Amino acid sequence: MKIKKPEVGMLCVSTQGRDRGRVYVVCALAEEGFALVADGDVRRLNAPKRKNIKHLMLLPHGAAEYGADLSAGNVSDCMLAYAVRQYVHSQK
Repeated sequence: MKIKKPEVGMLCVSTQGRDRGRVYVVCALAEEGFALVADGDVRRLNAPKRKNIKHLMLLPHGAAEYGADLSAGNVSDCMLAYAVRQYVHSQK
């Protein structure tokens, strides 16, 4: 099942660019066709990366499943990084 429309809090994997293969969390939606993503480690919440949605593989999992609920609004970079690590560890 391929997800076509990103939502805030979804996990995604970069498919293009220098960061290919890196897991991110969608922090916000920018203008049409772009999303702001962060991982809490290299890309922090205060400086998210702007990525074209075509260059992201959206995953059916959300960061809330791993302890970082962005809808609550009180998520730190540490919590975001922990959620990404938990997802990556669960896939091995």
